[in-house]
This record gives sequence, C-alpha cells and structure tokens, in this order.
Amino acid sequence: MKNSFNTLLIVAIILILSSCGSQKATEEAKDSTAIESSIANLSEKQVQSIGIVTASMEQKTFSTILKVSGKVDVPPQNLISVSVPMGGYLKSTHLIPGMFVRKGESIAIIEDQQYIQMQQDFLTTQSKISFLENEYQRQKELNQSKASSDKVFQQAEMELKTQKILVKALAEKLKLAGINPEKLNENSISKSINIYSPINGYVSKVNVNIGKYISPTDVMFELVNTSDIHLALKVFEKDLDKISIGQKVTAYTNTYPNKKYPCEILLIGKSLSDERNTDVHCHFEVYDKALIPGTYMNAEIEITNAKSYVLPEDAIVRFENKHFVFAKKSPTQFEMIEVEIGNTEKGLTEIIKTDNMNNQTFVIKGAYSLLMSLKNKSEE
Repeated sequence: MKNSFNTLLIVAIILILSSCGSQKATEEAKDSTAIESSIANLSEKQVQSIGIVTASMEQKTFSTILKVSGKVDVPPQNLISVSVPMGGYLKSTHLIPGMFVRKGESIAIIEDQQYIQMQQDFLTTQSKISFLENEYQRQKELNQSKASSDKVFQQAEMELKTQKILVKALAEKLKLAGINPEKLNENSISKSINIYSPINGYVSKVNVNIGKYISPTDVMFELVNTSDIHLALKVFEKDLDKISIGQKVTAYTNTYPNKKYPCEILLIGKSLSDERNTDVHCHFEVYDKALIPGTYMNAEIEITNAKSYVLPEDAIVRFENKHFVFAKKSPTQFEMIEVEIGNTEKGLTEIIKTDNMNNQTFVIKGAYSLLMSLKNKSEE
C-alpha cells in the first residue's frame, strides 16, 4: 500500500509540473507581439471590406515652428531717465506711473538757493561788460596816441575777455539748470526751476516725493516713448541659421495665449551670450498699448524647409516604438516597411530617407487594419 501511495504521489507531482510548464509556454506565446511576416495577403473581399485606399508619395514644402521667448523692449534712445544736473529740493510734481506726458511739458519744480546765486552771478558779471568795453575802447585810443603804455591797454583787454568768458560759462550753467539766460533780468530771479519732459511718452517710474532733496546722481523719473517699441527674443546658436531679417513672427503672452501679435524680424544680434544665445529684435505690425516694456512673451517663428516627400497621417502605423507604412505589391498583397518620419503639418507627415520608395504606392486608408491582420496571423 505504501509503495502504491508513493507512486501516485510522484505521478501527481509530475502532472502538476507539466501543467505549469504548459501554462507558462502559452502565456509567453500570448505576450509575444512579434510579427512573423511583413506581407499581408488579403482576399478581394477583405480589401473591399477594409476600404483600402492607396496613393503615391507627394512632394511638399514643409514649414516647421521654432518656439522662442523674450520680452517687450524699447531702444535706448526711447527710454529716458530724468534727473536734476545741479540738485535741489522737489517742490512739486504731478506725475504718476502710466501717465502720458508731452515733450516740453513741465513735469516737476525744483528749488534751491544755489539757483538764486547762479542768477545773481550771471547778472552781476554781465553788468560789468559795458563798463569794461568802454574802458577797453578808451585805453585803445590812448595807446594809439601814445598817451598810455601798452601794459595798461593789455590789462584792459585781458579783463574784458575774462569777463566775457565768465558770462558765457555762467550762461551755460543756467541753461543746464533749465533757466534761459536771454530772458533773465533783475526782476525775474527765482529760487526754483522747472524740469521739462524731453520726449512724448509714458511715465514708467517715479522715484521721488515732495520735499525730498534730489542729488545730481538721482533719477527722479523714467519716461518711455512707445512709438518704437519692439520685441526682443532670445534665440540659441543652433537655431540662428534658420532665421533671417524680414521673417514673420507670431507673439503672444502667457496671460492671453489666444491673442496673437504679428511681428517681423528687423535685427539679428552678432554676438553670443554665455548661454549661447543672442537677441533678435522684432517690430510689432500693430502695436497694443497693453504691451508695456518688460512684458514677457512667447513667440513662434515659421521656418520654411526644402521640399520633402509626405504621406497622410493615416498611412503611418506605430508598432513596437517604430513607424511603418504598407507598400502595395499587388491588388491584394501589401508589404509593411519601416520608415523614419519628420514633422507633421495639416494632416501630412514628412517621410525621411525615401530611397527606393519614390515610385511605390502606399496604403493611405486601412493601414491599421493591415497591421491588425498581420498580428492576428502571427498569434494563430
């Protein structure tokens, strides 16, 4: 009895192991997705049922999109920092950021006792000119008649020239301070001066307050002229050969990505930064006042490539991370061929390396059904 039981136990173990091995082999067969043949053979009825449509490859000029980013900028001559060359206390100003100002408009009043002294010095010095000119003429006549020495005449001449130089220098200082020396007289001396806007533009920064002392190195206001505002894009070295002056650009902000701003490339930088990029300046075809300097923007540059061979997207199937097309060998026979694809645009996909493929006909509808047919055949 004991021997019979042992025999039955051994037989049972062998059957269990055999069953497990058979099940494992079946699972491996099911997991395998390899296609044994690259030729799909169909009947005429199957071809009609699948609705296979074939066509040859076409040549098309493909365009790709280069995506870059940058920000709204203005030329240096359109960004003005307003300061007081000789300093003083800010008496009044009406500027606030975002305000529009016109060229020549008074934007601030500065006062300081030094302006009184400058005007006094100018008028006092100027008043001496008439006396010195008369003295010079008198000494000149005396010298010609030998009634006075050359030394006295030269002294009078030197004093007149010195005084004229001093008047000229003081006049330039007054102009620098914003005071017109030609309109200055003893009745128009003032302790304050007006600061005028040098451009038509918008106030971008106000750095002062009433009563503050402004030194000559302080920037009171920053003004920007938006008439020549542009978009400065960062383009990397590897993409510079793809762009050119006059190329069209479409820009948009992160806040309103659906609002597009058409631009045109005006200037391409000639030097590279440490990050291996350069500035590409673009002109807005239609300027929007909502775009202020410093606004970050994304942009798309359309790159036109050479002509490429293309097939419809439906003609290309993906299998095991590779791309394939089906070439027509006969009305009911189709061969699966691996291809390398490029860009896709408007439903057409670029086919790279088309050697020996230009004269063939390919399945443009029903390619996926052919792939399933080959997979099902391999699993039988």
